[in-house]
Amino acid sequence: MINVRLFKLEDAEQIASLFHETVREINVCDYSTSQVQAWAPDNIHFRNWVEVCSSRFTYVADDEGVIAGFGELESNGHIDCFYCHKNYQRCGVGSQIYRAIEAKAVELSVSRLFTEASITAKPFFQRMGFAVVKEQTVTRRGETFINYVMEKSI
Repeated sequence: MINVRLFKLEDAEQIASLFHETVREINVCDYSTSQVQAWAPDNIHFRNWVEVCSSRFTYVADDEGVIAGFGELESNGHIDCFYCHKNYQRCGVGSQIYRAIEAKAVELSVSRLFTEASITAKPFFQRMGFAVVKEQTVTRRGETFINYVMEKSI
């Protein structure tokens, strides 16, 4: 059974691996190999994830010790990282994480959630009620990517 809970320090290594594997194996359907290598480089360090995840409301979907996904909410309503493990795609994990994030946003009196969704994540956020504000091009480690600024009033 999947339990959605807040991030713990010991989650960082699994989160780093989940991010790397998901981008490399799932997002590669919508982005080139060179783009996903720039997005999720081989030299990713889990210590960076400790710092980032600890500074936000990071919700983790825990399947008896296996992290099935995670999503980060900043106090201004920005959803930054939001990833589901490659083996937990399209089985409700993302929806469970999103519900926890939205509930926290309501608790914080945030009236609008916003994100920059990848081509891959755009349909998920649309299903959660987000609308596309604009398509944009961003650059990371020398590669350019298309993503979508999306928002939802709550």
